[in-house]
Amino acid sequence: MSVIVDILSWLAILSGSAFLIIGAWGTVKFPDFWSRLHAVSVTDSAGMLLLMLGMCLQAGFTLITVKLIIIAIFLFITGPTATHAVANAALVTGLRPKEGHGLVSELESPTVPSPTAPEVKS
Repeated sequence: MSVIVDILSWLAILSGSAFLIIGAWGTVKFPDFWSRLHAVSVTDSAGMLLLMLGMCLQAGFTLITVKLIIIAIFLFITGPTATHAVANAALVTGLRPKEGHGLVSELESPTVPSPTAPEVKS
């Protein structure tokens, strides 16, 4: 049984490490801020969860496992929150994603007059 747990834990640790390395490579290789941010946020969450799972399996059912689970919950909440905050700050400061061919930004679209609501008589 111990051998199976070791194999599963090392498989999770190696998979998590692979996710994080791929995310780091995406940060270097992708062309713009938005694709880099997406690559890092997705691989960071998956890699962290797999690493924590592998470490929990290595630690067994101890207080260390409880602490690792608490850390994983904290990272699982703060990672996407920080990514959202960075993306929102970039958007507010004027860094807009590139539009695809044939797509028009909401800010650049022609304004269509909205139908007027009927007046309410009192």
